[in-house]
Parts: sequence; C-alpha cells; structure tokens
Amino acid sequence: MAVFGHRRENVTRTVICVHGGLDRGGSFTRIARRADTLDLVTYDRRGYQGSRALPHPDLAHHTEDLLALAEHERGRRVTVLGHSYGGLIAINAAIAAPHLFHSLVLYEPPLPFVHRRAGWGATPIADNPADEAESFFRRMVSDAGWQRLSEDERAGRRADGPALVDDLRTLRGAAPFDVTQLAVPTWYCHGDQTHAAYYREVGALLADMNPVIHTHEFTHAGHGAHLTSPDQFASLLEDIA
Repeated sequence: MAVFGHRRENVTRTVICVHGGLDRGGSFTRIARRADTLDLVTYDRRGYQGSRALPHPDLAHHTEDLLALAEHERGRRVTVLGHSYGGLIAINAAIAAPHLFHSLVLYEPPLPFVHRRAGWGATPIADNPADEAESFFRRMVSDAGWQRLSEDERAGRRADGPALVDDLRTLRGAAPFDVTQLAVPTWYCHGDQTHAAYYREVGALLADMNPVIHTHEFTHAGHGAHLTSPDQFASLLEDIA
C-alpha cells in the first residue's frame, strides 16, 4: 500500500487521511502543509493509483488497512479524517476497534442508509469500470475538468474504475454498519454550497441517533473542500485531534 507522511519533532498527534472515490492520498497535501502541530499520514486506498495492484478493494479490506495503520501509530493520539467514501471506512474501523482512535472527522460521507437524497442511485453503474470512472469524474468535477487532464491522467483515472465500482456498489447495498454503535467522538462536517440542505438534515439525524456525533459546517465550501478549504480543515483538526 502506498503510504505517505512524515514525522515532526515533539509531535504526538497523528491524523490518518482516508480519501473518497476516484481520489488519492495526495489530495490531502494542502492540509498537511498547514497543520503544523500534527503528523498527517495519507495513503492510496487499495485499487487506487499507487495501491492499484492490491486485491479486494472492498469495504472490509479498506477497513483492515486503516486498522493496520492505526495500530502502527500505537502510543500516539490518532484521529481519522475521512473524506466522502473515506468516512464510511473511518466509521467502520472505529466501530470495530474504538480503542485505536481518539476522534473522527468525516466530510460529507455518503450515508444513503441514514437519509437518501432525492435522485440518489438513479444513474446506473456502467458495465465497463473504466467508463464508470470517466463518467463519475465528469459528474463530480466537470466535463471541462476531464478535458484538462493529460492523456496519462485520464488513463490513470480510468484504471481506478474497478475500485470505484466497488465503492458505488457498497453504497447501493444494505447498511454496512450501525452508526448507533459508534463510540468515538465524531465530527460530521459538510460545506455550505453543494447539497448543503441535505447534509444539514443528515447531520441533525446523526446527532439525534448518537450523542458522540457533532456537526460542523464549512463556509464557502463544496464537496472538494480538502482541496479548496485546507485552512478550515487544518484549524478544525488542530482543535479536535
């Protein structure tokens, strides 16, 4: 597994960053540069980019990978930052081994089994995983964003298709965990732009379901806030981790 990070002197708090679908560990670099009192560990989830050769890119194995990274940080205070689908992995791992984690920060994790957004899952998953990866990128970023990628970058994104398809199928299946079993202090975060009303509803539902879950709204932020609002992430992590 491709893992990145570095140790700062006299730092005892680690944040493990778990990326979402069709993303990669490097997308947290801007946060790492700003979180001066924290060690950030990022990695490419199995099936994605530097970890593409690893088999079984499913929720169970993603969870095992996160637990192994947390175990490696024993003796330090570990917070997990889970962006999008990475939030599901963070929740699943914290329920399985709460003693390994100090806190969770989740940014807009898709939780259709808690509250389903209108139109969720209406688009069929393409038969060809590579085509699904391209279609997903165009939906989540833009057609123009896809056109700006180099040929190698487009090929890399399309090669991540099988892992993405597993992520999407997990989200369209039965609830993979019971959020009421979560015992680790958790911050459910979202932006005030794309689908903000929906995320506020989800946050309110989660807070009612489990008292360890708190909510936090980022200003002037959409789904890609780890790229566009790294200062807000760094500030929150410095306070919570």
